Amino acid sequence: MKEVNWKNVDAVYFLGIGGIGMSALARYFLAEGKQVSGYDRTSTPLTDALRAEGMDIHFEENVERIPAFVRNPANKDRVVIVLTPAVPSAHAELQYFRTNAYAVLKRSQVLGLLTENHITYGVAGTHGKTTTSSILAYILKVAGRNCTAFLGGISVNLDSNLLLGDPAKAGHEI
Repeated sequence: MKEVNWKNVDAVYFLGIGGIGMSALARYFLAEGKQVSGYDRTSTPLTDALRAEGMDIHFEENVERIPAFVRNPANKDRVVIVLTPAVPSAHAELQYFRTNAYAVLKRSQVLGLLTENHITYGVAGTHGKTTTSSILAYILKVAGRNCTAFLGGISVNLDSNLLLGDPAKAGHEI
């Protein structure tokens, strides 16, 4: 896996931005001040919400639709591509990024990189992960804990799949 210094990253491009896990990461990077854009196969209420938040999203597999800054190979060291396994390896945009030696990381790898230096709570299992994660995030928030939560669904009381803490404050948990 390629080493990523997030301070040097200006743009994050998502292949499959409309997925629940991918969209939470997209929201996180937008809040971090990164240029966030991406592709998804279909428009949904979630991709509509992301667009309303300021993300450039298209629904056509077309390299020309990738924002110019991201598409320019001269900027590849300042761009990270986040991939969901749902995108086939023959996808034209993915092929473009791989041919031009961009950093292409799976969503799970990005989550690992973001959480490696933080206290992290993970919820696993076959049923109830989203509910349990949402309850845990809510409890930490109302208890005054500084935490960021990537949720597997849209939490009704947050109206989002992302709860943002302040990473500059001590005791930040993810």
